[in-house]
Amino acid sequence: MKSKPLWKISIATLPDAEDAVGELLFACLQHPVATYTDLETGGSTITAYLPQKPDWAATHKILKAGLARIKSCGLPIGAGKASLEKVRRENWAESWKRHFQPLVIGSSLLVKPSWSKRRAKKNQAVVILDPGLSFGTGQHPTTSFCLRQVAACALKLQAPNSKFLKRTGGKNSKLETRNSKPSFLDIGTGSGILAIAAAKLGYAPVGAFDFDPEAVAVAQANAKRNQVSGKLRIYQADVTRLPRRNPEKFSLVCANLISNLIISEQPRILATLSPDGVLVLAGILQTEFARVQSAFEKAGLKLLTASTENEWRSGAFAWDPAGRKKD
Repeated sequence: MKSKPLWKISIATLPDAEDAVGELLFACLQHPVATYTDLETGGSTITAYLPQKPDWAATHKILKAGLARIKSCGLPIGAGKASLEKVRRENWAESWKRHFQPLVIGSSLLVKPSWSKRRAKKNQAVVILDPGLSFGTGQHPTTSFCLRQVAACALKLQAPNSKFLKRTGGKNSKLETRNSKPSFLDIGTGSGILAIAAAKLGYAPVGAFDFDPEAVAVAQANAKRNQVSGKLRIYQADVTRLPRRNPEKFSLVCANLISNLIISEQPRILATLSPDGVLVLAGILQTEFARVQSAFEKAGLKLLTASTENEWRSGAFAWDPAGRKKD
């Protein structure tokens, strides 16, 4: 049976503006984007592939206005021209194969597409993930930061002397230590890459959810492909509807969301974090990070580490014993 075509939307720009243009295209379409740079011409092309033809008149109008805003901020956008093209799925797949390369996260994790012949090193977990129509391949700075934290925390939290706090008893309960595996929650899982990596690295239990049912289906399929379906739970949920007092706590929580949502739903996000846990916040523009950091420090957390790449800044936080608010 002949496969259905895909619709390719591309924007020609310059390297200095490719992150901003990529974010514009993703925000407009809610589909993952790819960046191709021509070393000879010095130009960049930002591309997204859609399973159905979009309302091009409306989409083009939004993109044109967004490009004008980017240009007004002083970023050189070059041609700044958006185009729509129908392509065969076979061409789309081959295009990804040329540009999607394996991603190495320290000595413990390798993320690679199925066609890559790259072999893992000794004791290196492997996540097989082909780029598709769901966000999250590890190539984006915010996702790669989260992956690095998942890998780093796995080593730290699974150390022989590592202990976790467990609340026992009833109303007058106390916190007692016990040895355990670290647990993981991925808020806004997309392709499921973080949850799959966590399951491969020994976290248990592992939970992951997304508001988009299509993303949930893709993440579940990716988990099955990586043979970790029985080691994690991927489900549909809305962060704005999480309980403010959550009985289930996690050692590591990743929230790769827009800054406004991170701040507005702070109490619900923090309700999932264990007393000795680490919270990773990503998906934040560099200009907005200070506001996010301030909001979580006021709630009793401290910044452990942060990373800036291009226009993105991400950070890992933990409860500050000196400043933590009481429940």
